[in-house]
Amino acid sequence: MKKIRNFCIIAHIDHGKSTLADRLLQTTGTISDRDMQAQALDDMDIERERGITIKSHAIQMNYKYSDGEEYVLNLIDTPGHVDFSYEVSRSIAACEGALLIVDASQGIEAQTISNLYLAIDNDLEIIPILNKMDLPGANPEVVSDQIIDLIGCEESDIIPASGKTGLGVEDILKAIVDKVPAPKGDPNGPLQAMIFDSVYNTFRGIIAYYRIFNGSLKKGDHIQFVNTGKTYFADEVGVLKMDLLPKSEVKAGDVGYIVSGIKKAEEVKVGDTITTKENPCDEALNGFEDVKPMVFAGIYPVDTDEYEELRAAMEKLQLNDASLVFEPESSAALGFGFRCGFLGMLHMEIIQDRLEREFNMTVITTVPNVSYKAYLTKDEELVIVNNPSDLPDGSKLSYIEEPYIKAQVITKSDFVGQIMTLCIEKRGELTNQVYLTQDRVEISFDMPLAEVVFDFYDKLKTVSKGYASFDYTPIGYRRSDLIKLDILLNSDQVDALSALVHRSNAYTLGKKICLKLKELIPRQQFDIPIQAAIGSKFIARENIKALRKDVTAKCYGGDISRKRKLLEKQKKGKKRMRQVGSVNVPQEAFLAVLKLD
Repeated sequence: MKKIRNFCIIAHIDHGKSTLADRLLQTTGTISDRDMQAQALDDMDIERERGITIKSHAIQMNYKYSDGEEYVLNLIDTPGHVDFSYEVSRSIAACEGALLIVDASQGIEAQTISNLYLAIDNDLEIIPILNKMDLPGANPEVVSDQIIDLIGCEESDIIPASGKTGLGVEDILKAIVDKVPAPKGDPNGPLQAMIFDSVYNTFRGIIAYYRIFNGSLKKGDHIQFVNTGKTYFADEVGVLKMDLLPKSEVKAGDVGYIVSGIKKAEEVKVGDTITTKENPCDEALNGFEDVKPMVFAGIYPVDTDEYEELRAAMEKLQLNDASLVFEPESSAALGFGFRCGFLGMLHMEIIQDRLEREFNMTVITTVPNVSYKAYLTKDEELVIVNNPSDLPDGSKLSYIEEPYIKAQVITKSDFVGQIMTLCIEKRGELTNQVYLTQDRVEISFDMPLAEVVFDFYDKLKTVSKGYASFDYTPIGYRRSDLIKLDILLNSDQVDALSALVHRSNAYTLGKKICLKLKELIPRQQFDIPIQAAIGSKFIARENIKALRKDVTAKCYGGDISRKRKLLEKQKKGKKRMRQVGSVNVPQEAFLAVLKLD
């Protein structure tokens, strides 16, 4: 065990950690130059196209230290985007050390700080690294001072590096061996291993990745998952190289995988503890927490016959992405579909993207919202509202609570005014403002999560010219004056367009939605009224004019009563048509509500 080092990489999105991981793999000879490609650990097309890491990956490297000893380094790569901090927290629980990577040209950003706090809470040894030193815009002196202020290290501890040129990679590998503590544990005790990730393989079922804290796991062992209570046989165990490498035994301190023919995602809970059936451990490891979705949206098949195919596609996706939560629901406007819980807006986009690419499913996504707590007047009974149409009747409601977050924005001091204005527009309350350096400010707000869900991130990037970085943590529920805004087309309520909004925004939002729908819904043979309502009170209305046929064209000359008779006949037809006719709402209309500005 003295020769093993387990470490992860933490950084803000786009600070170059995937590139640096590539160099570490190349230098240690884990991957040959012939097989080398950019973002070697990212195996999804979307990850390569967008240049982001979505799923954390683990890989084992062998490194020959200068004294001739060979060390085993287990790297667990982590995503950098705020939506995937759940993945980061699991990776951190399996390590003893972390490489803190900071871009030498951009400095410390919000996600760096929040991931760093996660690592410090878990008592990890932090190795600070200044990446992208080869860029002409690199500013190592200023950024080094920021790192020293943040973690209180010496300037000599910071390793200058560049993932592109390979500068400093040897120093990083030496620092990992010298500074990261070797894993502790009892190799002869009962087996105690923590699952930190799982992937789905079409032929072999679910493969669980784990880190062994005590004992050892042999091929053929009869194992048990502590939290789910299920038992299996270990058909194959081994370690993680670029491909899975089978071994007869994986020992304490190491990171490995297990294949045991599991077919259902629910049976492998990330953070669960693996032990043996014959000699179980006394207690489960602390690292298990259920994923908490932040954003809810309905996903419906465009063609209602494809409902079962969509269900199968979602189940397969869930095997690869444990943080996706869904349950069936139906909507009057869209038929049968699923109510899904996502970690954030980027996560939602990626799931939609993967459904289209990997399963050829074209889907309609409804307006995303968050989950509210509604308290009824009778016995203060609590109802969880994930969908605006589940909101109880106004006469029975006592009050509603909505989720709040603590938002941290780090930006250049030039943009403080615009960012504050944006946050106050979004019902945020300023709680703190700290100058990290002369021209970098950290602003903290408490604000409702519902306001962040729509377009906050895009607007923040716009007002700060791309310089602001954003991170948030949930801080519980607060009472709020919320009302349900209904949209009616041709006097029929369209449940997929309903939203829970703050009373102060309801009128302007209702007016905007009506105007937008008027542009997007095609004209029919009859007048279509579009109305926005709160309860039984209408607050906005637009009309889509009917397409008219000139029925009097064939009357040339003659008595006026002939024309009137034809017009009356047409009027009756239009009236009947309006009762029978249905309005088709195009896909763009459901998404237009997101982009009202």
